[in-house]
Amino acid sequence: MSSIELTTSPIALEREPGQPVMLRVRGTDDPARWATEAREGLSAALVEHGAVMIRGLKLRDTADVTAVLEQLDVEPVTERETFAQRKTYTPGVHSASPWPPNQPMCMHHELSYTLDFPGLMLFACLTEPTVGGATCLADAAAVLDALPRDLVDRFEREGWLLTRNYNDEIGATLTEAFGTADRDAVESYCRAHAITFAWRPDGSLRTAQRRSAVVHHPVSGRRCWFNQIAFLNEWTLAPEVREYLVDEYGADGLPFNTRYGDGDPLDEEVVRLINSVYEDHTVRVPWQAGDMLAVDNVRTAHSREAYEGPRDVVVAMASPTRLDTSSPTLEVGLR
Repeated sequence: MSSIELTTSPIALEREPGQPVMLRVRGTDDPARWATEAREGLSAALVEHGAVMIRGLKLRDTADVTAVLEQLDVEPVTERETFAQRKTYTPGVHSASPWPPNQPMCMHHELSYTLDFPGLMLFACLTEPTVGGATCLADAAAVLDALPRDLVDRFEREGWLLTRNYNDEIGATLTEAFGTADRDAVESYCRAHAITFAWRPDGSLRTAQRRSAVVHHPVSGRRCWFNQIAFLNEWTLAPEVREYLVDEYGADGLPFNTRYGDGDPLDEEVVRLINSVYEDHTVRVPWQAGDMLAVDNVRTAHSREAYEGPRDVVVAMASPTRLDTSSPTLEVGLR
């Protein structure tokens, strides 16, 4: 294990093979003060490594997480277009996305289907799980290099397409996703964010949005596989869940699904391939209460293992980053 003392803050940087960089906090009972002193060192470590586990910070509650976020001097992100309801504690600080404890959560980049996404994610463990529940990470540049060239070329040409069907039964409701149920406001938001939409006879909303699958990191310029193509695809769902949803809502009525950017469906083999490449590049980050994991959301994908027992991991989203798209949007009547 290598160890380097960062001169800009009272923390030590450690790295073991197959593990993310770790910064051990030395003797503090004031997380906010530590964040002020460590800000430059933490920022430099994130640029270099893409993710940093901070151990010894002794975070006790959401107030501590909020205080750290404020002292890092980054702008909180207001979540829009969420796919699952969260509890918001303070601006930018939320509960984890609700997901069955017995099911793992696939690798993804948070809100990568939006035009304005968080560049920085802070995960804070207030209560560690009894079994499992690690947050896992994958380097987006390495994943991109490992994917088949022809597949990457197609996604670079076409982007990827996300389709959503909003209802009051599965996933986020219209109000939860857009912050309003007013049709005019929803339509204005969609037009401003390159989302095509159609209201169905029963009053529900169907949307489609095409986004880039590969982006350049805003600081380093490195090309990164940045999307939620596999995570939000029907073939990533547990078979029994997919079967139920298709039976209940129809193949075109799923709460969310992904396609190639030209609207062609993704077959199961492609989705499994993407997930297998993620698995090959995954590092596990087991939690201890009081930990904070800082993640560069463009450089690093994240996921969650299944778990048993209590697990309270809150997330702070910050550093809004704009994804420009010059590609024309598609009509929601997909073939």
